[in-house]
Amino acid sequence: MGFQREDKNVAALSGKIALVAGGTRGAGRGIAVELGAAGATVYVTGRTTRATQSEYGRPETIEETAEMVTAGGGEGIAVRVDHTVPEEVEALVARIRREQGRLDILVNDIWGGEHLTEWNKPVWEHSLDKGLRMLRLAIDTHLITAHFALALMIEHPGGLLVELTDGTAEYNATHYRLCPYYDLVKTGVIRMAWAHAKDLAPHGATAVALTPGWMRSEMMLDIFGVSEETWRDATAAQPHFVISETPRFTGRAVAALAADPERARWNGQSLSSGGLAKVYGFDDVDGSRPDCWRYMDEVMEAGKPADAGGYR
Repeated sequence: MGFQREDKNVAALSGKIALVAGGTRGAGRGIAVELGAAGATVYVTGRTTRATQSEYGRPETIEETAEMVTAGGGEGIAVRVDHTVPEEVEALVARIRREQGRLDILVNDIWGGEHLTEWNKPVWEHSLDKGLRMLRLAIDTHLITAHFALALMIEHPGGLLVELTDGTAEYNATHYRLCPYYDLVKTGVIRMAWAHAKDLAPHGATAVALTPGWMRSEMMLDIFGVSEETWRDATAAQPHFVISETPRFTGRAVAALAADPERARWNGQSLSSGGLAKVYGFDDVDGSRPDCWRYMDEVMEAGKPADAGGYR
């Protein structure tokens, strides 16, 4: 489960306190692990623990993520939190204040919509209950968490808020995301980051929206029936999966942002893992540097055969 990383970013975030809200699996886990690899103390929240599960019914737990953070060189602290419940989030932030006295990095990666999305259905056909639940899990949770956590973060200048989404502002502005609720969520989070940026700037803090590319999350690998070691076998069913990336690629993007003393230049912007890799010079764990959103436009959306040449 653990790993060691030896590069120039080790200890770049030593002494920094991070909260990864929604760190059980996927991008949240990748981000928590990479923040830990850079020396941060990382609070990892989610609803699935070794004692209780969420409706996902997945095996990944927040304790497992926290252990990976610690194994990588940081300190991982798992806290079960339902981010739809303000009192639980308030208690979490009070605990961080009590134990650390500060919060430097907030990553809002709460999602929970995989089992709720009904693709290619207009609003009058999509389940209303599922759609509204998706908004509750993916929009309300971010605002609830920001309400409590940002008040602590602004007590010290230099804080960073990262709102995780799917798709860049440019891509989402011209592409319907095949579900009215999903489209609203992923576009809304980008706007949310922009709005928070306006409020945080006077306090010396930065807010950005960040999207992974086509991510090889635990759930995505299961969908294709492959593992991280055999992921290329999935290209037989979906050739464009060749542009995929690991969750830790997004994690390295967040760690690079957090370690950048000039990160305020990104305030309010919509960013991608592939775009930031070009700026900061980090690679995915296999040494590649996927540029998914450029590939989506120039290859996949253009109807060309799968070919990651020049995009990895």
